[in-house]
Amino acid sequence: MTWTFTKRIYGYECDIYGHLNNANYLQLLEAARSEALYKMNLAQSDLQEKGVQLLVHKVEMNYIKAIDHDEIVTVKSRFVEINRIKGIWIQEIFNAQEEKCFEANLTIVFASKGKAKRLPVEVYELFLPYIEEKQD
Repeated sequence: MTWTFTKRIYGYECDIYGHLNNANYLQLLEAARSEALYKMNLAQSDLQEKGVQLLVHKVEMNYIKAIDHDEIVTVKSRFVEINRIKGIWIQEIFNAQEEKCFEANLTIVFASKGKAKRLPVEVYELFLPYIEEKQD
């Protein structure tokens, strides 16, 4: 399942050239993943109550086209792989003209109290309905 998150890019998020600052891409991705988890009924606060943390282990990013100040962007996020140790998200950012501007593959490690830990089976099964096939 693909989740969408839409946001306007403000001046304070941009570099001196008027483009979205590279550090703010990660914040945008985090906001989109957090919103997707809410829609999956797996909000991070709910997962914390179950003793589960989601820690970003690795991010592979590809900047395709600059995102400018005042642009309205849509982040498409999908969870494409999971086991009881880690999960993989693919996230893409599109501008208002629906041009792909950015893509990222993120590896999320499941943890408890800041240390990697296998997901309890009952929590693992909550993620399964939301896994989407990888697309090339």
